Amino acid sequence: MRFLALGPSGSNHEYVTRNYLDFHGIGDRATIELVKDFEQGAQAVLEQRADFMVQCAVHPATMATVAKYLDGLYVVDTFISPSQDLAIIQRNDARDPRKLAVMKPTLDYTDRTKWDEIELVDTVADVSRGLVEGTYQVGLGYVSTAQRHPQLLHIVEFIGTVDDAWIVYG
Repeated sequence: MRFLALGPSGSNHEYVTRNYLDFHGIGDRATIELVKDFEQGAQAVLEQRADFMVQCAVHPATMATVAKYLDGLYVVDTFISPSQDLAIIQRNDARDPRKLAVMKPTLDYTDRTKWDEIELVDTVADVSRGLVEGTYQVGLGYVSTAQRHPQLLHIVEFIGTVDDAWIVYG
């Protein structure tokens, strides 16, 4: 079985899809392929190049996915799943950063008035990667990134997990 999830590698979509497969006991018989957007994923399912696609129900593209593919792409399952733990993470070498890198749907998880400037980034995985690479000084990213790179990063504000509804299309 081929499941599609929104990339990049390390994304919350990949994380939740892997947990979904393990929960159903099919993690060893299914593969997860990452797509750049849900339109690409929907086309792959419709053309039978993939069996299923998993999408967070509150993702900004969900309405378009459901509306555009009424014929042929069907909701076959829904579930609730926690995300990876999130936090405001800062580079150790950053001094009094005033710009927060954040994916727009996660902006309400923190007090945005603490920041002079908000930089919107496509994914939480991109924020996390950008913190490691030095693209961003502070951002809302995955706790696991700070844990893997304590020489570079520290947690400023722990947010924790967010429980979202998820949709499986087939």
